[in-house]
Amino acid sequence: MTDSSFSKVQFIKVTEAADGQRIDNFLRTLVKGVPKSLIYRILRKGEVRVNKKRVKPDYKLCQDDEVRVPPVKVPERPELPSANLEVVSNLKHQILYEDETLLVVNKPSGMAVHAGSGVSFGVIEALRSLRPSQTFLELVHRLDRDTSGCLLVAKDRPTLKSLHRQLTEKQVDKRYQALVEGQWPDARHKVRAPLRKNTLKSGERLVAVTADGKDSETEYQVLERFDGATLVEAFPVTGRTHQIRVHCQHAGHPIGGDPKYGSDSFNVRCQEWGLQRLFLHAHSISFLHPKRETTLRCEAPLEASLQRVLEECRRS
Repeated sequence: MTDSSFSKVQFIKVTEAADGQRIDNFLRTLVKGVPKSLIYRILRKGEVRVNKKRVKPDYKLCQDDEVRVPPVKVPERPELPSANLEVVSNLKHQILYEDETLLVVNKPSGMAVHAGSGVSFGVIEALRSLRPSQTFLELVHRLDRDTSGCLLVAKDRPTLKSLHRQLTEKQVDKRYQALVEGQWPDARHKVRAPLRKNTLKSGERLVAVTADGKDSETEYQVLERFDGATLVEAFPVTGRTHQIRVHCQHAGHPIGGDPKYGSDSFNVRCQEWGLQRLFLHAHSISFLHPKRETTLRCEAPLEASLQRVLEECRRS
């Protein structure tokens, strides 16, 4: 079943709320559920026009632009999960901060941020189920499914736009904690290595350090040392897919519990310490509040299972 509102050509006037937004992101929000590949195809073929002209996907809209949107088959929006599901209801206890414009949630490890690739629902669908009267809820950024910690969600378009700008201009400070193999050198404060993303036919994403990859940088600080392992704080200067995980691997200190980029022998040892997941946690996030224009900093405590792993590390 499709949404009939996109069964014929539409001409849409850009409002102030969408001023400065990329056309591809504008279309993805407008025709929710349509694959990204279709969005880029209709842009490439010139079926989408702005002020009667072809535009590239990175074109930034201006207020009062007229956007021509061709007929598009929009899948029926999937039904939201029940708010009574344990995994959904538990999420309300993980909200670290909330006001009228945004919220910060401590995302559990193992939960995707959104539906797709065989996942029926993720954090954003669960939050929409918990907040049925909230007409706008959108992810500001993403976390890997196996990563836990601070995840930022906007409640209106201007807030989303402001926070996206802060991310682009590197004004958002995201700090992660990771348990890595071996002794991370005190003198190594950063890893710079270009990253290239490859998507397999199965849909799985793998990232590798390659000369033709995108410039990527992560800063590191040692928090605590153990026998054969180090707890580090990682600050991603850039925001590439799997960046911290691949940079740790590249530095010779893979993260414990990482099935893609980890060390088999270290993963076994971590299991002996009780680790049953990826030890990567988005510990804190700081940004300028879009309305109050004051710095807001939120912290997500390590879950109990990770605390127990660290206690075992100290004993070993």
